[in-house]
Amino acid sequence: MRSFLRTRQELIGGAVEERLAPPFPTSITMSFLLTRSPFTRLLCLVGALVCAGTACAQASSAARADARSSGASGPPGEALNWPTRPLRLVVGFGGGSSPDFVARVLAEPLAKALGQPVIVENRPGASGNIAADVVAKSTDRHTVGILINGNMTIAKVLNPSISYDPQKDLMPLSIICTAPLVLAAAPEVVRTDARGFLDAARAAGSQWSYGTPGIGTIGHLGMELLKARTGIGAVHVPYQGNPQVITGLASGQLQLALLPPGLAEPQVKAGKLRAIGVTSARRSALVPDYPSLQEAGLKGFELEIWTAAAAPASLPPPIARRLNEVLAEIIRSPQVQQKLFQHGYEAVGISGEALVHRVKADTAALAQIIASQGIKLE
Repeated sequence: MRSFLRTRQELIGGAVEERLAPPFPTSITMSFLLTRSPFTRLLCLVGALVCAGTACAQASSAARADARSSGASGPPGEALNWPTRPLRLVVGFGGGSSPDFVARVLAEPLAKALGQPVIVENRPGASGNIAADVVAKSTDRHTVGILINGNMTIAKVLNPSISYDPQKDLMPLSIICTAPLVLAAAPEVVRTDARGFLDAARAAGSQWSYGTPGIGTIGHLGMELLKARTGIGAVHVPYQGNPQVITGLASGQLQLALLPPGLAEPQVKAGKLRAIGVTSARRSALVPDYPSLQEAGLKGFELEIWTAAAAPASLPPPIARRLNEVLAEIIRSPQVQQKLFQHGYEAVGISGEALVHRVKADTAALAQIIASQGIKLE
């Protein structure tokens, strides 16, 4: 466990990684700090939030400075002439999912910035890995994936037989946004506070079930950690996406799940789900009315999801740099930040280099979670 005691600077390889400031004041911020708990040290790698600042601009300036130092005054001709046809955004989950929402938020400003149409293509299945495989194997230089943590980190660890390697076959471009997860419950489940709910879940044993958008997703790994920390015995039921998980909860087929705030909150307000708590260190600005699970006594239980843009590893670096700069500019937009925030996400926008370090750190942490909990493909 010594590796999880390294400083945050070491964990991201010294790369600058900072959160864009939201276009509105927030009195509550999520803080993911290393503590003495072994589980926290694992989760802080998974959930190390990028802090508020202007690193996107710094990273973009650094990239331009590198280009100037090599004798170029701007992007090479290949990047200037790109794209030459519509850009395809491949999403690993169906319509109504959070990654689909993020892709559609990006599509219009991307099309405007690049001067070509942007088409969102949903390729659901295998916890998003089908879409990641499509991106990894693309050779048209006009395909970008909107992917989640697992697709870019532990996909190969969990399933060595998959035909792409996240760290070899994908080129990280930028984390678009991050969020904690909401522990949500079916409406008829015992009505009490978070501590009482966890006690009831523990007493129910295997009579309760929890849903996820697939094996190896952060919702799955997070629930397995929650089970290990609390003694809950709920049975895993994987679905194709979180919209189906919500249906299972609302119908009483499932009792609990970890969901993105943007999907959970409307259902909670409509009375179709109950919010038990959130996986941030303290109450989140995204859902300030929800208590943190730490308030229920789960000290150090911190977890986040992130959605990122990635291209095939074969994409020429000048085009990748241009894409990163365009994405950074879009994510700095107050309108885009507001849309993401309203859907339960905080805008991030970091350099491709910083994302490479983040992927490596998260892969190591998540692989250890998989090993310690004995998680396998069913």
